[in-house]
Amino acid sequence: MAGARVGGDPQLVTNGATRRTWRRLVRASNWHRYYQGALVGVDLFAALLATVIAVNFTHSPSAGFDSDDQLHFFYLTVWVFLPVAWLLALWGTGSYDRRYFGMGNEEFKRVIRASMFMLALVSFAALTFKADVSRVAVAVILLAAALLVCGLRYAARYGLHKMRLAGKGVQRVLLIGAYPEALEVYRTVRRAPAAGLVPVGIYVTEGASSVRNLDTPVPVFAGTDVVTCAERLEADTLAVCGSASADAADLRRLAWQLEGTGRDLVVAPALTDIAGPRVHIRPVEGLPLLHVEEPKISGIGWLIKNVLDISSSVFGLVLLSPLFLAVAIAIKSDSPGPVFFRQNRVGRDGETFSCWKFRTMYIDAEERQAALMMHNETDGLLFKMKDDPRITKVGKWLRRTSIDEFPQLINVVRGEMSLVGPRPLPAENGDFLGDVRRRLLVRPGITGLWQVSGRSDLSWDDAVRLDLYYVDNWSLTTDLQILFRTVAVVLRRKGAY
Repeated sequence: MAGARVGGDPQLVTNGATRRTWRRLVRASNWHRYYQGALVGVDLFAALLATVIAVNFTHSPSAGFDSDDQLHFFYLTVWVFLPVAWLLALWGTGSYDRRYFGMGNEEFKRVIRASMFMLALVSFAALTFKADVSRVAVAVILLAAALLVCGLRYAARYGLHKMRLAGKGVQRVLLIGAYPEALEVYRTVRRAPAAGLVPVGIYVTEGASSVRNLDTPVPVFAGTDVVTCAERLEADTLAVCGSASADAADLRRLAWQLEGTGRDLVVAPALTDIAGPRVHIRPVEGLPLLHVEEPKISGIGWLIKNVLDISSSVFGLVLLSPLFLAVAIAIKSDSPGPVFFRQNRVGRDGETFSCWKFRTMYIDAEERQAALMMHNETDGLLFKMKDDPRITKVGKWLRRTSIDEFPQLINVVRGEMSLVGPRPLPAENGDFLGDVRRRLLVRPGITGLWQVSGRSDLSWDDAVRLDLYYVDNWSLTTDLQILFRTVAVVLRRKGAY
């Protein structure tokens, strides 16, 4: 731990310096240029591969281009014009914007916008020139390109995450503000290493004396010029935290002072766990008002979620019925007792229901729990042990593979659970007062943010925080992402015990 280094009166900014215009294009960190170049290559490859698929796997892709000159123009279009148009469309929609690399949905939303633009462009060109083109070939080449761009970009993002875990492709951040506020931002960004934000120092704007002689996770500074401090730490990003952004004049002068230095300025308001789609900036006479919308847990999106839940669960129960039979035989042959274990859990609006699972413990497990409480390895309302002696041999395998959760599809069909949602908690563990009760606004899920973020390895506070984040920021896109990530988590078997 680095010892705190503070002293003197805090000074947030000094007068800004005028710099030449071309200097403002120079950035203190240039890792994103290599990644942008890689994305251009990935997108070009995706567009060309889509052409290969359309030309070789559709019937008469060059229909309507009969003469040799027309065929030459067709091949020039699909092999040159369309790939170049894809790159220009992606660039025009901001798909190469470095701010969206590595985290969130915005990058893929912009790719979808580019796909819509390409569809409109090709349709307009065909209508304008009255070209009798193959509609199947057009559909295949555009759809294949869109899917390939998204898929390859996801692979590129995975590679970027691996780089960031190794300390490459990151932004070195100097946090500015009161120490408690800066420390909270520090903890938040450290929980998301994939974002690539690495705090390298804290510049305290008030209460410097109270930080003296404290053990701090990063060096703490005060009383010097903040930009000079950033240069000393080689920080390429300055993050103004909480109340430090309250003085508009200081913040504006700091922005002036950073012009031409290549360093980014970001503001981290005291508003956490609110997703981007709920936050909108509305400028009024130069004052940026931050609008926070209410959570959207109703409407057409919620109806689609319910329909998908029930239809997918019915299909899953039918498809998995042979597996259910094999698991039932294995459970009965391993230990005496029923195949299924049902426990009262708390659902939406505090209503209790019987949660179905394959039995993974001996039938006297609940009676033996009191004697094992001193060995509990988690906090909060749950009991967890990595080597729980109450778990059967077949039960250990079922838990590692998460197959023991599959019968909860019955609860989904009955409308008691959802495919994605907060974890269902036992009914006898309390009345869920305070923040925890907000989880009851939605149905609990078979999988959720806590399952794809560490499962049993998470603390109770982290599990609650993730569940509340899901409730406050729900969207269909979030559900699809969680389902996709669940597959990878189950295969890795991390945190399953």
